[in-house]
Amino acid sequence: MNDTFFTAASRPFSVGLTGGIGSGKTTVANLFAERGAALIDTDAIAHQLTTPGGAAIASIRAAFGDGFIDADGAMDRARMRAHVFADAGARQRLESILHPLIRSETVRAAGEAHGDYLIFVVPLLVESQQWRKRASRILVVDCTEEVQIARVMQRNGMTREQVQAIIAAQATRAERLAVADDVIENNLDTAALLPQIERLHALYLSLAKTNRAGHL
Repeated sequence: MNDTFFTAASRPFSVGLTGGIGSGKTTVANLFAERGAALIDTDAIAHQLTTPGGAAIASIRAAFGDGFIDADGAMDRARMRAHVFADAGARQRLESILHPLIRSETVRAAGEAHGDYLIFVVPLLVESQQWRKRASRILVVDCTEEVQIARVMQRNGMTREQVQAIIAAQATRAERLAVADDVIENNLDTAALLPQIERLHALYLSLAKTNRAGHL
């Protein structure tokens, strides 16, 4: 499948939402969805591709061996995560398998989505030059590194060192903020998010309306 959806002049208004691990991307995305946005989560797509019978399983087995496929036929995520964090070449091999499939499925899902506007939830948006071109605006969910570490330790049961290793492998906070059109600060609780969500939702509705009018 080609990239027509993302490059055509008539593309719908869309937001590329990103943030570091533990920043609260899912919480923020769900709050927008409650207000009428259509969500397309690339992590959820990747998960689907690596479940038993998923479209990526055969290629992963061929590239990494049976040891990275669990007894149910899904990718062994814990083992793969440890492997790719320790080996940049392995990470590139995995990405070369997953990214084209994610891209195709994202295009398909976008073509079928119904909502006031589209939000693509993309953890590695900053690392991908292409995503910056595809989305109408980039929204970064931002928080301090200490907040990230505390959230992920509590949520995933990881050690501080494990979380710091993941953070170090991602784009930096400064790199994400440098590409942002919009920023949501998420150092506190959901109540602190709501005014920020409402303000941006109103902006995105207005921009989506202008975008549609321009393509009539």
